[in-house]
Amino acid sequence: MTASKLLLQKTINHIHPLNEKDFEAFYALFKPFSAKRKEILTHIGTTEKYLYFVVDGLQRMYYSDEQNREATLLFSYTGNFAGVLDSMMNQKPSRFYYETLSPSNFLRASFQQIEVLTQTNPAIELLLRKGLTSAFSGVLERIIELQCYSSEEKFKQLLFRSPHILQLVPHKYLANYIGIDASNFSKLINNIKI
Repeated sequence: MTASKLLLQKTINHIHPLNEKDFEAFYALFKPFSAKRKEILTHIGTTEKYLYFVVDGLQRMYYSDEQNREATLLFSYTGNFAGVLDSMMNQKPSRFYYETLSPSNFLRASFQQIEVLTQTNPAIELLLRKGLTSAFSGVLERIIELQCYSSEEKFKQLLFRSPHILQLVPHKYLANYIGIDASNFSKLINNIKI
C-alpha cells in the first residue's frame, strides 16, 4: 500500500472507519494531483469540482473583497480533506479562493463520482456526513472565537488545536487568520508563553 493511500485510510478511520471493500471503492475515486506554490485551485465565482486530500503541502482558503482585503478562513495540510466544500456540496459558485502556500501533492476525487458512490454506498454517505458535521462544529467554534475572544485568546486556541502551525504557516497568514496586523504578530508571539 502506498504512503498516500495509508495516510488517507488513517484519516478516514479517524472520521468513520470503512471496511476494506468500501475503502477501496472510495479510494478508487482519487487521482494524484500536484500544484505549485501560490497556485489558486479554486477561484471566487467558480464551482468546486473536487474533494482534495492533502498528501503534503500547505494551503489556505480565503475571502477577498472589492478593496482586495483578505480574510484567511482556514489552513489545510498533510492528512486533511480540503477544497471549498460548501461550493462542492451545493454545486454553487464559490465565494472563496483555495490557494496553495507551498508546493502541494494531493489525491483528489470529482464531486460527480463521489455523489454517485454515496447514492449506492451508505457507508461512504455516512463517512461524508460525519466529516461535514465535524467541519461544521469547527466553524461554530471559530465563530465563537471571532466574536468573543481577544487576539491573544484566538492565538492560544489556534496553538491548542494545531500546536505545529507556527512551523507550517508564514506569520503574515497567521496574523490574517487571527485578525491582526502582521506587524503586531511578533509582539503577540513574544507575549505568549509557548
